[in-house]
Amino acid sequence: MARPEDYRSLNGPQKASILLLALGEEQCARLFTMMHEDEIREISAAMAQLGNVRAEVVERLFTEYADGVSQAGNLVGSYESTERLLQRTLPRERAAQIMEEIRGPAGRTMWDKLGNVSEAVLANYLKNEYPQTVAVVLSKVRPEHAARVLALLPEGFALEVVMRMLRMESVQKDVLEGVEKTLRAEFMSNLARSTRRDSHEMMADIFNNLDRQSETRFISALEERNRESAERIKSLMFTFDDLSRLTPAAVQVLLREVEKEKLPLALKGASDSLRELLFSNLSERAAKIMREDMESMGPVRLKDEDQAQMSMVQVAKDLAAKGEIMLAGAGGDDELIY
Repeated sequence: MARPEDYRSLNGPQKASILLLALGEEQCARLFTMMHEDEIREISAAMAQLGNVRAEVVERLFTEYADGVSQAGNLVGSYESTERLLQRTLPRERAAQIMEEIRGPAGRTMWDKLGNVSEAVLANYLKNEYPQTVAVVLSKVRPEHAARVLALLPEGFALEVVMRMLRMESVQKDVLEGVEKTLRAEFMSNLARSTRRDSHEMMADIFNNLDRQSETRFISALEERNRESAERIKSLMFTFDDLSRLTPAAVQVLLREVEKEKLPLALKGASDSLRELLFSNLSERAAKIMREDMESMGPVRLKDEDQAQMSMVQVAKDLAAKGEIMLAGAGGDDELIY
């Protein structure tokens, strides 16, 4: 196998293994859960034989990757090309099912998937269906999601749906299968076709998971090659420093969820303004203890501080995804929900 000293001789599995190692164990483990066993085996074999990889090789690989995916015209992979490949290797029905899972909302069953569809989108579709069909759908999704959908339906129509749900007993299997089939054919397929993830968003997520030095190095290198893409990626990134733009209420929610032992380490290298924002939302006693912990900590490794800060950012993004807080992107004053 070619050694990683020569970048030009690296094959696909070697490049993938270097990228995964650079992202760290936690992100690597998450990506492995999304791969087929054969892919994991191939990449793991390449990873085990890498040996030492020079920093300039890693930098060139990330720069090339970032440059490639930031220019949509240069991308080879797409939903359409993936679908053609699946259709050549799998039965058509199985290929269609996999593409629906890739494009559509997450979830193992149809009802799980519907639970991850925006209530506004779902309500807009259901308002044109028969009340009995809507009653079946709302009886199968989570109560809190059903409530939000019901509130968005026209009042008279919503009341009719409620009456159908009150009179509804157990749904016959063939009726349920018919509703599922209709949803899959009409709603989910259209929703999947309209779902596209911007390549710059993908790179912003990747860059958010790099340590501070690597992030700065790759952004700088990308700015030299494609300043427009670099600026767009930066505008989509949410960094530790952006936590200073949270509202006091959001900070209090965040502080309740962050691992307490990581907070002093994360704040060790934080800006004065961010420190004060977080301290001001702690009780006087808790803030005093936090300051004492930071003072007694002494010098800390930059890597450990970065990991603690990245952990806080991830908690914030998870809370935003649940709708519990609002996050503001780095590129402007508008608030964004991630």
